Amino acid sequence: MPTASSIRHPLFARYFDRVAARNEERGQAELRRELLAGLAGLVIEVGAGNGRNFAHYPASVRLLVAVEPEPYLRQRAAQAARAAPIPICVVAGTADQLPLAEASVDAVVVSGVLCSVPDPPAALADVRRVLRGGGELRFYEHVRSGSWPRGWYQDAASLLWPRVMGGCHPNRDTRAVIEQAGYRVAACRGFLFPPGSRLVPVAPRILGRATAERR
Repeated sequence: MPTASSIRHPLFARYFDRVAARNEERGQAELRRELLAGLAGLVIEVGAGNGRNFAHYPASVRLLVAVEPEPYLRQRAAQAARAAPIPICVVAGTADQLPLAEASVDAVVVSGVLCSVPDPPAALADVRRVLRGGGELRFYEHVRSGSWPRGWYQDAASLLWPRVMGGCHPNRDTRAVIEQAGYRVAACRGFLFPPGSRLVPVAPRILGRATAERR
């Protein structure tokens, strides 16, 4: 499996940083607030990117551990952490080897992450490892559409998309992967972002929360 020191996407990281800023003005900020509402205690965000979520964490979060393997994005996340309303520790790490002890966190957040990790079941297994009993997985991910024309388009795009977009796969059935990994989805809604998008392969999204079934 890749280690944090081996994951480098310098061109994509800088492109992502610019696009993320534009999307905030198109409704992404509201989606981030919905994703994070009600979280409390010790939280880990896996693949924190450039830290765009940080400003939207509620004050009830005692500490956020933000894990990001890509060096440029991790640097940007560290800058965002200094202006955040809660304490944040930005660390290097990968989704399948989280730098926290077993059953140590109250919630885990993944946002645009399960599309790009090499092994989603392995990542979700390590998330289960660090979650306390009753802890939540919060997810906001793009997924393969249930509509066959759009799904076929995403399948075709996946031949090239991961190579130029930092390993992102536009056609993963992420909700099914979450459930197969032993989680019970408590809430999940699907939508397009940006609204009305027709040609963007990553427009179909899901946002929700899940709890790990008993081992």
